[in-house]
Amino acid sequence: MRNIAIVQARMGSSRLPGKVLLPLCSKPMLVHIVERVAAAAGVDLVVVATTQLSQDNAIVACCADQGIACFRGSTEDVLDRYYRAACFYEAERVVRITADCPCIDVCLIDLVIAIQADVDAGLAGLATGAGILGILPQSTGLFGFPDGLDVECYSRDALQRLWSLARRPSDREHVSPYAWRHPEAFTVERCFATADYGHHRWTVDYPEDYQLVTAVYEALWRPDWHFTMGEVLGFLAEHPEVYALNRMHVGNEGYGELWSV
Repeated sequence: MRNIAIVQARMGSSRLPGKVLLPLCSKPMLVHIVERVAAAAGVDLVVVATTQLSQDNAIVACCADQGIACFRGSTEDVLDRYYRAACFYEAERVVRITADCPCIDVCLIDLVIAIQADVDAGLAGLATGAGILGILPQSTGLFGFPDGLDVECYSRDALQRLWSLARRPSDREHVSPYAWRHPEAFTVERCFATADYGHHRWTVDYPEDYQLVTAVYEALWRPDWHFTMGEVLGFLAEHPEVYALNRMHVGNEGYGELWSV
C-alpha cells in the first residue's frame, strides 16, 4: 500500500501572507512540517501541493532546494489539486496535511492511518478544535484535539468519489466536508481525544499564532526529535503567557457551516 502524504501550501494567505515560509528555528515552517510528516512510519512519500500562481514559485523553489517532491495544481479547487497529485504519484492511500500546522504530531498521523486501514474506512480524521465540535451536543462527551493537529486519511477510491461528487465551492476548497455530511455514501471514522484540548490553537493564521508556535519551537525543537502533543501541552501549562498569545482567535473559524446540509 503506497501511502502519500500531501501537504497543501500557498503563499497567498490573506491574514498572514507568506506564512508557510516564515522561519522557525532558522528553517521555513513548511520544511519543518514536511520533516515531521515524513517521520511517520505509515508515510512513504511527502508531496507539497501548491498552485500555478507566480507567487507560489517561492514554494516550488524551497521544495527544490530541500529535495521535497512538489506538485502544482488548481488555486481554488483544492480537492482537484489533491486528486491530481494523488494520481500523479500513484497513491493508494492519501494523508491530508495543511501547511499551517507546524506542531503536527507524528504519532497522531500514524494513528489516523491505522484507523483508516483497520476499519476499512473511506475517510478517517482527527476531530480538532472547538469549531467543528460545536455542531455536536455537549452531552456526547466527545473531545477535540488542539486546532493545528489536523490530519485526514483517504483511500484512493474515496478521494476519487469525493472528486466526482462534491460540487459546492466550499466542499472543493476544504476537500472533505462532503464526505462527513454524507455518511450514506462514505464510510467515515473520526477520532476524538480522551480529554478536551479543543480550546488550544496551534495552527498559524494570524501573527499571534506565529508568535505562539515560535515560542514552542524555541523551547522544544531539536534536530533529532519531533516534539509531541503532550510536550506542547506541558510547555503551555508551564507558560500561560504563551498560551494566552492567540486567545483572541477562535479555533476552526468558519468550519461549522461546512458540515451542515
